[in-house]
Amino acid sequence: MKKNKISKNWVNKQRRDIYVRKSKLEGYRARSAYKLIEINEKFKIFKGGISIIDIGAAPGSWSQYAIKTAKNGKIISVDLKKMEPIGNSIQIQGDFTEDKTQNEIKKNLNGKVDVVMSDMAVDTTGIKNIDSIQTGELCKEAMFFAKDIMADNAFFISKIFMGGTFNEIVAEGKKYFKAVKVFKPKSSRKDSKESFIICHKIR
Repeated sequence: MKKNKISKNWVNKQRRDIYVRKSKLEGYRARSAYKLIEINEKFKIFKGGISIIDIGAAPGSWSQYAIKTAKNGKIISVDLKKMEPIGNSIQIQGDFTEDKTQNEIKKNLNGKVDVVMSDMAVDTTGIKNIDSIQTGELCKEAMFFAKDIMADNAFFISKIFMGGTFNEIVAEGKKYFKAVKVFKPKSSRKDSKESFIICHKIR
């Protein structure tokens, strides 16, 4: 009974959600596109011809927006799940935390990367601190991977949850990048603990 009530609440929330409606109208696969749109409007990240890696890409709304904005750019979309094709993006299906997947990404690069973005998160347990720590580990893994393949002026964007590892991730970001900001888009649900770390210019 309780489970039904929760899923009913979720359905009602989705119906009322302006960004869910907007994403259907504008052809995005998920409302999360608007988080990236807000990040880009604030930090001016995407421009024509750049190379981008989208980690934790499924269902693909971040890649959809990136392809539209970075015209003639190169996009590699990575996820555990298989995705519907997105424009001319290169899709890699696999676990990003495995060497095999990271090597596959590197094989598809020709030169340094301008943007590495990650919307990876673990399936939430509902226990805020555990969710924060586990998603924080994914963020650190993506940052560690990104720092060696990025152009000097590149951007790293990643989802993080407020909680246990938040300060540690910001400190880690400052170790590798000259500018580090934390931003919570308006399209992030109010009851969500998520924010995004935006790092710029490799040290």
